[in-house]
Amino acid sequence: MRGAKSAKWVVGATIVALAATACGSSDSGSKGESKSAVNAKGVYSYQSTEPQHPLQPANAMEVGGGRIVKNLFRGLVDYDPSNGKLRNAMAEKIETTDAQHYAVTIKAGWTFHDGTPVTAASFVDAWNWAANTKSNQINSNWFSDIAGYADVHPEKGDPKTDKMSGLKVVDDTHFTIDLTAPVSYFQYKLGYTAFSPLPKVFYTDPAKYGESPIGNGPYKFVKWEHNKAVTLAAYDGYKGDDKPKNGGIVFKNYTQAEAAYKELTSDTLDVLDQVDPTDLTNYKADLGDRAVDQAQGGITSIAFAMYKPEWKAADKAQVRQGLSMAIDRDTITKTVLQGSRQPADSWVPPGVAGYKKGICGEACVYNPAKAKELIKAGGGVPNNKVTILYNADGGHKEWVDATCNSIRQATGVDCTGAPKPDFKTARDLIDGHKVDSIMRSAWVQDYPLNANFLRDIYGTGASANDSLYSSPEFDKLTKEADKATSVDQTTELYQQAEAVLAKDMPSIPLWYYKTNSGWSKNVQNVKYDSFGDPVFTQVEVKQK
Repeated sequence: MRGAKSAKWVVGATIVALAATACGSSDSGSKGESKSAVNAKGVYSYQSTEPQHPLQPANAMEVGGGRIVKNLFRGLVDYDPSNGKLRNAMAEKIETTDAQHYAVTIKAGWTFHDGTPVTAASFVDAWNWAANTKSNQINSNWFSDIAGYADVHPEKGDPKTDKMSGLKVVDDTHFTIDLTAPVSYFQYKLGYTAFSPLPKVFYTDPAKYGESPIGNGPYKFVKWEHNKAVTLAAYDGYKGDDKPKNGGIVFKNYTQAEAAYKELTSDTLDVLDQVDPTDLTNYKADLGDRAVDQAQGGITSIAFAMYKPEWKAADKAQVRQGLSMAIDRDTITKTVLQGSRQPADSWVPPGVAGYKKGICGEACVYNPAKAKELIKAGGGVPNNKVTILYNADGGHKEWVDATCNSIRQATGVDCTGAPKPDFKTARDLIDGHKVDSIMRSAWVQDYPLNANFLRDIYGTGASANDSLYSSPEFDKLTKEADKATSVDQTTELYQQAEAVLAKDMPSIPLWYYKTNSGWSKNVQNVKYDSFGDPVFTQVEVKQK
């Protein structure tokens, strides 16, 4: 998932173990916390950004809207925040013998926030609508594994039908899913919010619904004050096991990360997303037992506008590799980022199934002399100048400036930051393919498997493929990986696809994320998961 601070969302026993090792829990920030009396109806605030799109499940890929949708809805499965283990949510069971044909049984008695029942048709109808080209949903390609997707979402022209042949409602609590080919990890993809159910009222006016959504999750929508805040309230009729221990959440928008931290330390903001670079040196001393420092399944990269002729040319791969070698990741992460990040040596973070150390090779190792050599061999940087587009409200200025300084000093290439006032403005330019040369490109797992960091970002036509990179070799390998009969085979084949990225270098891996955050004195029991999110339902508001 794309993120304002990063981007965001296991597979079998192997991945569960990896996720547990990588993310651990937030005990580093909560062990010494003394417990206070709790106000079960208390509402707390959280640092957020203005959602880029209407609040529709298949239209939220960035964290500003994604975190809100994640709390408004529950799909068939989700992930245990304590260990990353896949668990059923609305699904009673999901059965398959071949990883291609699935029989789903959902739990009876669940309702949407308007009181109407959640049925098998609530899922099937929602998926068909979201996959349809005419619906213009940013996450439509998440349904591309399902048989009949090409009929509702053709590459050109109008859809042939409004229903995918691979989805069949059996009765109110049963439906079937047929894929075009086996996908060993398909059940784990179902934890992504795009696969949420929708109430019948949605289809009467999807645009209006996006401004005041009705979900089936632990929280219900209260109001959206654009460019200010989105307020949710606990839903008393929620049937899930993760019932809220609070009365609601206010997702407060901040245009400056430093302002959010200042309000946190003055107890006017309750839960922080991420500490800004300026305060990384002092936040642990400021917050004490309320400070968090733990691994996160995310990565920051900078991606090239491969749709620009000057960057698409084959010989520019050497130039892109050279620019990568001109970035002193070790120094920037230790100084500017105060050790809050780990230098990247691949496009997949450690702790994610399929991570392979050093797959980026020498291109991710600082070497000014080799950088100059490669840039020259590739015909030079177009106009000897690059800009890095980023959102100014996410605390990115310091590392962008440091990255540009490193490139300038190592190669003589003129590099400058291109800040945009907020995340939405930056995303609109990126989505409109209006980036001059380079853009900030961060991602936090939708599910902890290397496929999510590879096919979902670099596959031809993938909704998160901001650079419009396209490689027949990469696509062929990812398709082979998806057809593998075991998760281990899938991850190994995806590593081969990742090696193609090392050759083509459509983006430059910079560093892996850590969750550096904290909370105010007004709340307790705050824990963060491997996605970098607080476990929203478990936050307790102290009695005043």
